[in-house]
Amino acid sequence: MTQPAETMNPATVLVVDDEPDNFDVIETLLNAQDYNLHYANTGEGAIAVLDQLQPDLILLDVMMPGMDGIEVCRRLKASQKWSPIPVIIVTSLTEKKDLARCFEAGADDFISKPVSSLELLARVRSMLRIREQYKQLQGFNAHLEATVQKRTAQLQKMVFQDALTQLPSRAFLTQKLAERLQSGDLSFALITIDCDQFKRLLGSFGDAITDQLLIAITERLQPYLREGDILARTGIDEFGLLLHRVDDQTSIQPYIQKILSSFDPPFAVSNFEVFVSACASIVLGNDTYKTPAQLFQDAGIAMYHAKESGNDRYHVFDAQMHQEMIDRLALENDLKRALERQEFIVHYQPIINLKTQAIVGLEALTHWQNPERGMVSPSLFIPCMETTGLIVPMGMMIFKQACQQLYRWHQQGWTELTMSVNLSVQQFACPTLVEDIDRILAETSIHPACLKLEITESAIMNNIEAVIAIAEQLRSRQIQISIDDFGTGYSSLAYLHQLPIDNLKIDRSFITQIQPQQSQYKVVDTIITLGNHLDLTVTAEGIETVAELEQLQQLDCEFGQGYLFSRPVRAEAIEAKFLQRDRDVDSCLPYYE
Repeated sequence: MTQPAETMNPATVLVVDDEPDNFDVIETLLNAQDYNLHYANTGEGAIAVLDQLQPDLILLDVMMPGMDGIEVCRRLKASQKWSPIPVIIVTSLTEKKDLARCFEAGADDFISKPVSSLELLARVRSMLRIREQYKQLQGFNAHLEATVQKRTAQLQKMVFQDALTQLPSRAFLTQKLAERLQSGDLSFALITIDCDQFKRLLGSFGDAITDQLLIAITERLQPYLREGDILARTGIDEFGLLLHRVDDQTSIQPYIQKILSSFDPPFAVSNFEVFVSACASIVLGNDTYKTPAQLFQDAGIAMYHAKESGNDRYHVFDAQMHQEMIDRLALENDLKRALERQEFIVHYQPIINLKTQAIVGLEALTHWQNPERGMVSPSLFIPCMETTGLIVPMGMMIFKQACQQLYRWHQQGWTELTMSVNLSVQQFACPTLVEDIDRILAETSIHPACLKLEITESAIMNNIEAVIAIAEQLRSRQIQISIDDFGTGYSSLAYLHQLPIDNLKIDRSFITQIQPQQSQYKVVDTIITLGNHLDLTVTAEGIETVAELEQLQQLDCEFGQGYLFSRPVRAEAIEAKFLQRDRDVDSCLPYYE
């Protein structure tokens, strides 16, 4: 079985950067790893020491005097001797065109400055594993020339067969892909299959059980092989399928769906029944591929999209995904800098008492004003911040801005106003959430009873016990808790009486074109009645027409918000329209921008 790179002889890593301080940072971050680190401060110097150092990995800066990192990378990848060495670009450049130039020059991966310890370690380990596989193939080919036929079979088994499952290894699959590319026969597909939540299973059952599980998965996959197809184990919990005679995407989709469905029945492992699902990626052969590494890279991108869609999903790679990945890297870099530059601003949408037409509160909504991108929609950047964890510091920054603004309005005499702020799943999972909220409340002098924290049904059901515990801590401080988008899941109904909440917010999908005798009307009526029975206030979101308002008033819905009253706007616009002592109450309605 192929051993992890970190258990072999210490890997040699060459860091190329004209700033010695940057080498010191990387050396510190990798200090706990058994790597031999070497440093070159110029591109020319790096090339000069290649024969001496024989590096396994190069961490390469772009902006350097003389020969820059792009040219160094281009020369390395043009050399038959040095092209297998993985190159990770480490730079502060964030422009899409700069990232594209790095990949065009042959870079294998990319890390943005400032360098994250977790990201650096993960990417270094990944590239060293690829390098180790190349070195094993090179060593094997060299040894073949100097040994007899008897040893050939033994070496082939050692390099090309996985010891646990007895399947061909990633190295074997890599070789077969190379042969297909060289032959010009491109009617094939590379499928990768990755078990969902395997780390959780490993942590729960240990190596012995999960090894048996991998053998059981192998046995379940093998019946789907056709003549000439190859099934290989390509990672700890990943399998690769090389399918022959594949004409197009539509012909392979039913096949991959059958494979994923084969994971539905539980696996019998050592007196346990273990349920496992899997995701898959599909890459179709075409003349743009020159090396197996390119196929595996695109399979990884497609797998990322499949995993984002949830468990038991598959995704077919298309060329647009590569550009999307570059765009995503650029977006992540821009978001990191947006936090540093405080580019996130708060817009406020009024919450109206539907009986009196008076403003009673506001919801704080995040907007991103980027110098180059302009005003960016939350739907474009919030998901990225969720997956990167940036949502936690950004959420606290928005929370503080909203509290500061509410304090100013209270000082102006609008003491009855409340402020609603959304909390993401990641924020609720943050161990310092309550402590951070306490600190901001102390800094802004806001009374906790004036705050409403909103969390979605999906976030609640993600960890119901933890949510209840944290919500109870917040309510003990008099902070109100709202369930946002209520009615879209129904999964929280069984726990509703246990949840320490104050308000239900009806999702706008039920408000749109609400009419008697329609299902939306009945759902809204039910939620309002449920709220009344549980002594909860109810707020309708997304009110856009007078007819919708009148229907909600007939149902005795207490509060509402939506474009009928106002879009989310800056604080100045709220003051001009809603916070004037001499304004007419009816000026709340209607309002379109």
